[in-house]
Amino acid sequence: MKLLMLGSGTSTGVPRIGDDWGECDPSEPRNRRTRVSIMVENAEGRRLLVDTSTDLRHQLLANGIDKVDGVFWTHDHADHCHGIDDLRVMRYDRSGPLPAFAANETARRLRARFGYIFAGEHGYPTICELNTLERLRIFAGFGIGHCQMPHGPARSTAFRFDADGKSIGYATDFSEIVPALVELFQRVDLLVVDCLRRRPHPTHAHLDMALELSRKCAAGRTVLTHLDKSMDYRTLAAEVPKGVEVGYDGLEIVL
Repeated sequence: MKLLMLGSGTSTGVPRIGDDWGECDPSEPRNRRTRVSIMVENAEGRRLLVDTSTDLRHQLLANGIDKVDGVFWTHDHADHCHGIDDLRVMRYDRSGPLPAFAANETARRLRARFGYIFAGEHGYPTICELNTLERLRIFAGFGIGHCQMPHGPARSTAFRFDADGKSIGYATDFSEIVPALVELFQRVDLLVVDCLRRRPHPTHAHLDMALELSRKCAAGRTVLTHLDKSMDYRTLAAEVPKGVEVGYDGLEIVL
């Protein structure tokens, strides 16, 4: 199984508009971060996209991706879903809409905001068939696990993907380690985890929380994502313990 990190940055990306790099070294390419999204792929070449980030078109072009087999959303915040229109091109050569999945409240909010994506409009076809996660256990050759996480006052969905005897956990945009999250990710081979900054944040995991989740789950390997402008790649890479890596746009891991 393979992970491709399409984007690794916070909601404003790095640099922020105004060429604001914060503490990140502009000469280090891994500090240039688009908004978070990942793709997982199994041995059969089936691909699942998690979130349609604001930078989705750029990410798909940069990584040579022209097709996916399904789309999953963690939640409906703009940096995770406002690139949704770029799925239209993936619909062109399909006989039907792309299968898509989200938790109940996320699905409701997505339908309200992007009705034309899920119901078609003015003669244009439906782009995605949006399903809820309640009964989903297997899709496109992957075992699918999920749970809800606090994201400040909101909620976000954590996902676990199992295929080919390996597992990938994905938890972005959470602010508390709940028991269901630890249970979902027990002994996961690869954990990709929210790590906004070093200081605590009201709606996101900070460095100590991300490392705590990795320890509690006994993750085989951990990659940090959703990094803001305070998280310089080389500085952070020298700081994290063995088995933990700093994510970056274009990172590919084969398990």
